[in-house]
Amino acid sequence: MLTGRSEPALDAPRFYAGRMLLALPGMGDPNFDHSAIAMCVHDENGAMGVDVGRVIEGLSMAELVANFGVDAAHLTHVPVLRGGPVEPQRGFVLHSRDWGGQDSIEVTPEWALSGSLDILKAIGAGMGPDRFLMVLGYSGWGAGQLEHEMRMHGWFLGEHIPEDLPAIQPARRWDACFSACGVDSRLLCSGMGEA
Repeated sequence: MLTGRSEPALDAPRFYAGRMLLALPGMGDPNFDHSAIAMCVHDENGAMGVDVGRVIEGLSMAELVANFGVDAAHLTHVPVLRGGPVEPQRGFVLHSRDWGGQDSIEVTPEWALSGSLDILKAIGAGMGPDRFLMVLGYSGWGAGQLEHEMRMHGWFLGEHIPEDLPAIQPARRWDACFSACGVDSRLLCSGMGEA
């Protein structure tokens, strides 16, 4: 029987870990303007992800890890990203699964998230993962909060976190993630229409 409203597909994922969460223009929160958030955890208790598209100007990974006694002068070209507004002093590394250490959590078969000093030491010594992004801070949602926000104007659920994410310039990641879904971000408008 047709009810006049669309029902979610039976095979639609309930949780979004491993996917890209993309801010739509005009969402109304400057903390998330043009955000490209790699969703790392999402379950019935809440969600957590890191924004991979915003560089913290004037801070390289080499400078950051030097504060922990890690010599990594070879990382002066690697930017540190603003992962989100929550706990901006807390660091995380989103990295390929070819390295696993203390407190790493699996995000997808290709990606993991680590927040301990051992990964910084491994990267500094040239023995870390092949692909990685350094972020400070994260975005978090309480139980049901993200699901509620997804029903409002503001977020677009993208594809899985791209394997080549570190090779994409940070300022291009938002556009690239929309493009992976077949969406030209230049055509997005900043407001909701009315019928």
